[in-house]
Amino acid sequence: MLTIVAFIVALGLLIAVHEYGHYRVAVACGVKVLRFSVGFGKTIYRWQPRRQKLGQCTEFVIGAFPLGGYVKMLDEREGPVAPEERHLAFNTQPLRSRTAIVAAGPVANLLLAVLLYATVNWVGVEEPKPIIAGPVAGSAADRAGLRGGEEIEKAGFEGEALQAVRSFEDLRWLLTRGALDGRDVRLQLAPSSEGAGRQALLALSQVRSPDADVQLFRKIGIMGPWTPPVIGEVMAGGAADRAGLRKGDVILFIGATRVLDGQQLRDRIRASVKTGEGVPDTWQVRRGDRTLELAVAPDIVRDGETAIGRIGAYVGAPPQFVTVRYGAAEGLSKGAQRTWEVSVLTLRMMARMVIGQASLKNLSGPLTIADYAGKSASLGLTQYLVFLALISVSLGVLNLLPLPVLDGGHLMYYLWEAVTGRGVSDAWMERLQRGGVAVLLVMMSIALFNDVTRLFG
Repeated sequence: MLTIVAFIVALGLLIAVHEYGHYRVAVACGVKVLRFSVGFGKTIYRWQPRRQKLGQCTEFVIGAFPLGGYVKMLDEREGPVAPEERHLAFNTQPLRSRTAIVAAGPVANLLLAVLLYATVNWVGVEEPKPIIAGPVAGSAADRAGLRGGEEIEKAGFEGEALQAVRSFEDLRWLLTRGALDGRDVRLQLAPSSEGAGRQALLALSQVRSPDADVQLFRKIGIMGPWTPPVIGEVMAGGAADRAGLRKGDVILFIGATRVLDGQQLRDRIRASVKTGEGVPDTWQVRRGDRTLELAVAPDIVRDGETAIGRIGAYVGAPPQFVTVRYGAAEGLSKGAQRTWEVSVLTLRMMARMVIGQASLKNLSGPLTIADYAGKSASLGLTQYLVFLALISVSLGVLNLLPLPVLDGGHLMYYLWEAVTGRGVSDAWMERLQRGGVAVLLVMMSIALFNDVTRLFG
């Protein structure tokens, strides 16, 4: 139920903001708006405000099918227009007005994203501290000499000034952009008990991955924030219980290998398999002020076609958290910066998919959006706002693509008109519209296939 409600609220808000952008600018340009609809199909509710701007008699409608909306304006191409109202028709407006009306929808979504990101910055959010877990063997982080437990003070792209890193999410976002853009990232490590801070260079330009998924982060090597290698709740009768492990035990060594964090411990347990059986090993454990040695033989479970080790206990503990909050001006500036970065990254990923450098699996449809809407809402208001901001950016960028039937396609028509002094002919308009619909249907089909594969495959 939460997933459905969160999905409907998200779609309703983002579509309403998009269409309101068109509506508000149309009214400001003197165009008569006949209907403002959020949703398609059977009308659930309709109303007509008594007080409207002179010349306006807009009907506001909520439709039963929430995947879309529209603003219907007076237009001679869509029906007869009385001579005395011809100056109120969309098609009779100067080019600059038509351009502004069409562009206002995507721009409204991008401005909403700025506001949502800024709100999260102003309210503040609890995020893990930028202390990294042990790197994946052979990854970029491993080759850079990172060992886990290092706190990142500053980071930035190679050749640019380093910026303060306030949370692990800041670091994750920088690494994502670096890997997808093929740019190396330099890290400034905080001083530790082992000595003064140093710098490390992650050669992300050498990371190649067609998908922005977990495998990308495995190649980067930083999978999550540092967590202590402790044992949580122990399941009765499981491998941990049989070996004598107890809640609160801190794992120091497995065999001769020192255990640095919870992620490394989980990976080592999963990999403790040989010829389909659990490989026993000696664990050195600190329990209170005592150090114990216990023989642990993981149980084997199947993860698809792969056999992995399990010990029947919660492994690791929550990472250290920090409250990230910004002032009014800085919060708004950071919100605008994040909106710009997400927009550019979205466009680059789309371009890479078109030329075959990125997998079409990166396309997501309504099922994935609904799934993430529910998950983000269950994590709290700030996470849901971040989700809304991300989808709002995606909606704004998608609508600016130069595809007929989308706002960006109409803007391309207007660009042609500005350059040549004449509009696109009706014959060409019809051909382009059919092509645009075909491309959009193919994209939607791929996205829906990816959704079904991702959620039910």
